[in-house]
Amino acid sequence: MSSLDPTQPIESIFLKDLAETYGTPLFVYDTGKIKQQYQRLTAAFPYPTLKVKYACKALSNLRILGYLKDLGAGLDAVSLEEVHLGLKAGFKPEDIIYTPNCVSFEEMKQAVALNVQINIDSISVLEQFGHTFGSTVPVCIRLNPHIMAGGHHKISTGHIDSKFGISIAQFKHAYRIIQHTGLVVNGIHMHTGSDILDAEVFLQGADVLLEYAAQFPNLQFIDFGSGFKVAYQEGDATTDIEELGIALGEKMRDFIAHYGKEVEIWFEPGKFLVSEAGYFLVRANQVKPTMSTVFVGVNSGQNHLIRPMYYDAYHHITNISHPEGKPRIYSVVGYICETDTFAWDRKIAEIREGDVLCFSNAGAYGFSMASNYNSRLRPAEVWIKDGKAACIRRAETLEDLLRTQEGLEVKEAKGTFV
Repeated sequence: MSSLDPTQPIESIFLKDLAETYGTPLFVYDTGKIKQQYQRLTAAFPYPTLKVKYACKALSNLRILGYLKDLGAGLDAVSLEEVHLGLKAGFKPEDIIYTPNCVSFEEMKQAVALNVQINIDSISVLEQFGHTFGSTVPVCIRLNPHIMAGGHHKISTGHIDSKFGISIAQFKHAYRIIQHTGLVVNGIHMHTGSDILDAEVFLQGADVLLEYAAQFPNLQFIDFGSGFKVAYQEGDATTDIEELGIALGEKMRDFIAHYGKEVEIWFEPGKFLVSEAGYFLVRANQVKPTMSTVFVGVNSGQNHLIRPMYYDAYHHITNISHPEGKPRIYSVVGYICETDTFAWDRKIAEIREGDVLCFSNAGAYGFSMASNYNSRLRPAEVWIKDGKAACIRRAETLEDLLRTQEGLEVKEAKGTFV
C-alpha cells in the first residue's frame, strides 16, 4: 500500500481538511509521489537512450499529463481521444505512441494525420496500413509473446488467448506483409500486462522481443511496455525494478553489440507512476448491522472506483475522521443499485455515520474508469503540488449530465424536463 499514512499530512495538508473544503467523494493526488516514482524508474534503468512513455489511460487529467511532461515523460495513448488530450497537454506528436486495439482503420488514418508514432497490433491493420502508406509512415509492431505475466487474468495481455498484439506464431505472415508493402518498421513492442510479480517473467518476454527485434534493420526503439507492480497492502510482492534494470541492461548490451547500433529503450508505466499518489475520499452514509456482517454504506460506488468489483482489487481503507477508534470488522459497500462491495470483513477503526474514509492507491484506474451509472455524478479531482492544494477538475453537476442529451427543454423552476 501507499507508504504514507493517510491520517498524516502531505506537504502540511491533511486529507481530512480537503474533504471538508471540496466535499466527498473526492480524488486527491500527491504530485511529490509521482515525481518520486518517476525518478526511481529512470534511476533503475540508467540508459542514455531511455524514454518513459506514461500510459495515459491510468489517469488522464490534463494537469497530471502536463506535470509528467515537465518531468520528461512522453505519452502512451490507446485511443485517438487520448492522443488529442496529450497534444492539449503540450506533448509533441513525436513524443506520443498510439497503440490502439480493434479500432477502425479510419481512426488509424486520423492518427497518422496527427504525426504520432503508430503502433500496429493486428495482421489485418498491418496489411491495410502497408497498402495505404507503404514506406511513407514508419510503424512499430506490437508482438504477443505468449507469456502470462501474473496478476489477475483481466490485466494479463501477453498470453496466447489475449486479443492484444500480433502473435509470435503469426510473425512470418507479418514479416511477408512488411516486405511486400515496403513498410518501414522503426520500433518493436510488447506489453504483457499489469502486476508483474516475477522479474524473470518480464525478462523472458524481453528475450522473445529481442529475438524478433534483430530481424528489423531500421529500429529506432524497443518498447518493453510496463506492468511494474506496486504494493496495495502490507506484505504485497512488488516488482524489483532495480534488479530488473541490472538484468535488462546486460541483455541490451549483448543485443546492441550484435545489432551494431544503439536503439532507444522505452517503457510505458501507468500504475507504477500514479497509483500510490492517489487517495479516494468518501463519507459513511450508513452503518447497517445485519445478521451476518456490519455494512458501511458510503457516498460512492463502482461508478467511481470499479477496481475492487472488476479486478477483485484490494485498496487499504482508513477512517481518517476517527483513526484512534477501536478496530472493528466491517464490509464497505457503495450506494449503487448493484453489489458494489469495496471490501469484505475489513478491520477498520470504528466508523460512525458521517466519518470520512480514505481508499489508498487510488491514483490509477480510479477516475479514468469512472462512469455516470445510476445517473450519479463524477467527483472532483484535487492535487497537492508545492505545498498547495488545488482543484484540477470540478465535480460534475446535473447540468453536465444533461448537456449532451437532445430534444429536452429543461424547466429549472420545477426541476422537471419535457
